Amino acid sequence: MRLFRPSHAEPREIRLPVVCAAALLCLSVAGCVAGPNYHQPAAPTAPEWKEAEVPPPNPPNGAWKPAQPSDQAVRGKWWEVYGDPQLNALEEKVAVSNETLKAAMEQYLQAREQVRVARAAYYPTLSAGPSISRTRESYNQPNTVRGTTNYQYNTFALEGQASWMPDLWGRVRRTVESARASAQASAADVANVELSLQSELATDYFEMRGLDAQKQLLDNSVTAYESYLQLTQIRFKGGVATESDVALADTQLQTTKAQDIDVSVARAQFEHAVATLTGQPASMFNLGPEPLSGTPPMIPDGLPSQLLERRPDIAAAERRVDAANAQIGIAVSAYYPTVQLGGTGGFESRNAGTWLQGPSALWSLGGSAVELLFDAGQRHALTQQARDAYEQQVANYRQSVLNAFQEVEDNLSSLRILSQESQAQVLAVNAARRSLSISTNRYKGGVTTYLEVLTAQTAQLSNERTQADIMTRQYAASVQLIAALGGGWDRSQLPTL
Repeated sequence: MRLFRPSHAEPREIRLPVVCAAALLCLSVAGCVAGPNYHQPAAPTAPEWKEAEVPPPNPPNGAWKPAQPSDQAVRGKWWEVYGDPQLNALEEKVAVSNETLKAAMEQYLQAREQVRVARAAYYPTLSAGPSISRTRESYNQPNTVRGTTNYQYNTFALEGQASWMPDLWGRVRRTVESARASAQASAADVANVELSLQSELATDYFEMRGLDAQKQLLDNSVTAYESYLQLTQIRFKGGVATESDVALADTQLQTTKAQDIDVSVARAQFEHAVATLTGQPASMFNLGPEPLSGTPPMIPDGLPSQLLERRPDIAAAERRVDAANAQIGIAVSAYYPTVQLGGTGGFESRNAGTWLQGPSALWSLGGSAVELLFDAGQRHALTQQARDAYEQQVANYRQSVLNAFQEVEDNLSSLRILSQESQAQVLAVNAARRSLSISTNRYKGGVTTYLEVLTAQTAQLSNERTQADIMTRQYAASVQLIAALGGGWDRSQLPTL
């Protein structure tokens, strides 16, 4: 129904539209909300980590359960547990200089503004402006008074318009819910990108330092093999060694030099990757050699049920479930009538002198309600599409949880097995060194040929390089475990918006 009153109406004549508007405002505030309310879907979890060396205490009911908040994870700047000042400085640069992270942040800022756009629909739109025109009417048009000369005139107008669609069925509320959840998912994406970049940087850094350790071994071996070659040449000149012994010693030396050079290829590539991750041109970046040593620190793994609260990618997937749920409500709200209120007020006159005087005032109030009677099943299809999209996001959420469990178990098993392998490799290195010492003494005593020494040299270098490789893999696995556990992130860090 449309309501209209002329400008000279008595005050009691405008009560009806005002009362109707007030009633609709109350309905908008207390009205129903279309669609289902959101409930976080259950996700898979487990009572303990299968691959952990020392399983944590079992939480009750560890099958499928809603996530519970946790504060037992590694917090803050997790890379500081490695005690490497250079790594610490590089990690700090990721947060301020990495362009991929900046792009993710801008994506979040766009999503945050979309929440403001959605909230704006709660309020009426207002517009106002003056207009001045001169009009000449046709002398021959119908209803023109013959004999008059006043068929040209000016029009001076100053009008304002207001329009409002009360949120009777919760369409705007569901739109705001969806936008807010999407923005929170985008914020979690930022945290996930940052964690991925940080872990990638730490992994590349340790890989580079592992290659520094490999190069140190090869440099030392080249120095030792040069001494062996000199010894063999002296023995050959003295008639004690054969020419083949000299050739073998030279072959071993040149082969090791080639391996030493080859290590620099991968080392340079990791250095370039570190430069890019920290937002610096690879051509202007340099890190001096610093061989990796020791073993990585123990990483607390917490309980499996805590994983859901500590992974930003899981939080992002869960927030997208919430956004999809709100979209169902938006689709359902299309079944209800669209109600719109509007009003116009201002001044209009043909004379500038009387433009803003009381008799020139005008106003109108009105409202409309429109219900779609037939759409050939379009609304039903859109609603079903929204429900299907919700189920898709639930499946994505649960799959992200399963992937997270796999990543944690993978890295727990890697650390456990690499620890065992490292212990065995220490014994292998010690045995290889003893073997080389014995073979060298036997060769110097003339008991054996240089081939035995060569075999022992090759075994020692191979075992020492394997030991360095295991150490590098241990560091990389520890970094990946921290990332798999969330890197100290917690879903309480999501913005409330």
